[in-house]
Amino acid sequence: MSKQYHTYKLKYYVNASHAMRWENGEGKQHNHTWEIVCEIHSKNDHMIVFNDIDNKLQSIFDTFSGKFLNELPYFKTINPAVENVAVWLFNLLNPALEELNAELVRLEVGESPTRAYCIDVRE
Repeated sequence: MSKQYHTYKLKYYVNASHAMRWENGEGKQHNHTWEIVCEIHSKNDHMIVFNDIDNKLQSIFDTFSGKFLNELPYFKTINPAVENVAVWLFNLLNPALEELNAELVRLEVGESPTRAYCIDVRE
């Protein structure tokens, strides 16, 4: 019998704009409704109240909702492509979840309904 692996899954939508940087300059600023799907594993399989997870993550998403990502400190020198946005979010979300004795095991960041970049840390 295989071991069960339990996770929580939460989905968020954040409106924020960005402009891609190219060798010869910056593209046009445009908006996305970013879809962010977080799959979270509770360490030691303890129960976490969904509201606690939601409050923790929503407070992070609220900091860049409606913003131009290129103007945020992290993206001053890093291109705000979906891949880099996913890495940035993973690095913001995981420490916050540690406070709940949990870890982010999969993150999906989509800039459209048909395109997403995923980070999966399960072994």
